Amino acid sequence: MDLFRVTRTYRSARRLQQIINVFLKHGFGRIIDQIHLGRYVPFRKRLKAFGQWPALKGPSVPERLRIAFEELGPSFIKLAQLLSSRPDLITAQFANEFKKLQDEVPPFPVTEAKRIIEEELKKPVGGIFLEFKDEPVAAASIAQVHYAKLVDGSEVIVKVQRPGIREQLETDINILTTVARLLERHVPESRFFNPVGIVDEFSRTLYKELDFVGEAKNCSRFKRSFENNPEIYIPRIYGDYVTEKILVMERIDGVRIDDISGIVAMGLDRKRLVKISVDAYFKMILEDGFFHADPHPGNILVTPEGMLAFVDFGIVGSVTPEMMETMANTFLALIHRDFDGLIDQYVELGYVPEDVDLDKFRREFKTDLLYFLEPLYGMTLQEINFAQYLDIITHIALKHRMQIPSDLLLINKAMLILENIGRELDPGFDFVAAAEPYAEKIVKSRYSPSKIVEKASKNVMELADFVFLFPKQIKMIIRKFLRDDIHLKMTHIGLDRFITDMDRSSNRITFGLIIAAMLVSSAIMQSSGVGSRIFGMSVLGIISFGFAFLLGIWLIISIIRSGRL
Repeated sequence: MDLFRVTRTYRSARRLQQIINVFLKHGFGRIIDQIHLGRYVPFRKRLKAFGQWPALKGPSVPERLRIAFEELGPSFIKLAQLLSSRPDLITAQFANEFKKLQDEVPPFPVTEAKRIIEEELKKPVGGIFLEFKDEPVAAASIAQVHYAKLVDGSEVIVKVQRPGIREQLETDINILTTVARLLERHVPESRFFNPVGIVDEFSRTLYKELDFVGEAKNCSRFKRSFENNPEIYIPRIYGDYVTEKILVMERIDGVRIDDISGIVAMGLDRKRLVKISVDAYFKMILEDGFFHADPHPGNILVTPEGMLAFVDFGIVGSVTPEMMETMANTFLALIHRDFDGLIDQYVELGYVPEDVDLDKFRREFKTDLLYFLEPLYGMTLQEINFAQYLDIITHIALKHRMQIPSDLLLINKAMLILENIGRELDPGFDFVAAAEPYAEKIVKSRYSPSKIVEKASKNVMELADFVFLFPKQIKMIIRKFLRDDIHLKMTHIGLDRFITDMDRSSNRITFGLIIAAMLVSSAIMQSSGVGSRIFGMSVLGIISFGFAFLLGIWLIISIIRSGRL
């Protein structure tokens, strides 16, 4: 039913065929067979494979997967970019390979851009802009950007969504959702990576990027947050010219934050710029709970006045008060070597899988923390490589199968980018020391009277709910038991693989019976003299024997290739 729903249109069926062909080309035929998509493989290719897809030599599996994603276009490039920040889901080897993918595509014609602008804004381009630069300044898979000047003389940038991109991405998301479900159903070991969860997270992220109205709201929210900060500048959004496909934003005059020569030419203090950027991010994450999640150097500009300007607000992250407090406690626990407190934080928030032996987890996790982090404590704060610090924590979490929230990984990614920018501008910048005051502020607020009262009232309400609901739940369970209405949910481990093996075995037995029947019929036709004869032999018998011989050779080769004699 999933496959029927996906392939009900010609466009979807063609796209699925294209995706399968690309994965076959890069050596993933075995996976396609495992998830029962073999029916979409061209007969010629299946015949050539003799029922067993050979493993390709040369590039590694992560590298081949990265090349396949690159070949499949925008949706898969975006998916790979998301996965590159989720080593907890796909392992560091795949994540590092996916980081190589760049979201750079050729621009679409300016005539198309102007057509979309006029359709969306219901006005001719000449009635909106005094000038409109035909050559785009940037082009990506979702949209491209043009410089322009409004009729009131304001310098702006115009972000125009690619024609037909929403329909293309929706088709790919539907196919990816179906493939993820098939993976979980037919490849049990894939459930550890949660394919359906990955696609759900990817689709949410992608739809946010497609919604320029939402991006405009994000920008306005950041502008309110920093309106009293003279060192941060958030561009103005021209609300009259914003739709789901068009975004008109104030143009910022400045250089990229990694343009060292440009910053030096403007005579600006590089150390001050690092402090401004780091303070801005700690404010977003540890005070506002809403942060710019894509702070690569192209999205942070330095103005001639020495201000930092943020642009491109399509990808943002949120931090709950509980996560803020946990981050602060984690940070201080690591600084003060309170590893027991750190483990308590992770357990309390549910980052540790339910099936884990907690006592064993505490012992092993603490041992790893001591082993990996103790060498760092011998260094001064200036000597600590913050990127290495975060990488160690992430790898320890992966080793112990901890379930890390996606927003927390977005924060890690943002911090790593900022740390790299900071080291370029000021190699001696003390990133860890800059974070400590914010962490301490949050932890201190935890013990404020208002916070204590709030938590106490919350605990009392939860206790009251338990007292009132528990008798009703017990009564409901007894009623179900008396009516013989108790159901047990059982999970069969490895049953899917067993069913797949049984299907393969039964198919081979059926195939062998057909070959045997053809051989017997050939012998009968030969002995009975049915039909025309050549050199005294029945033509039909020879043809039947030839087919049976070829099919028998095919069956033997496929069994030998499977490695199961």
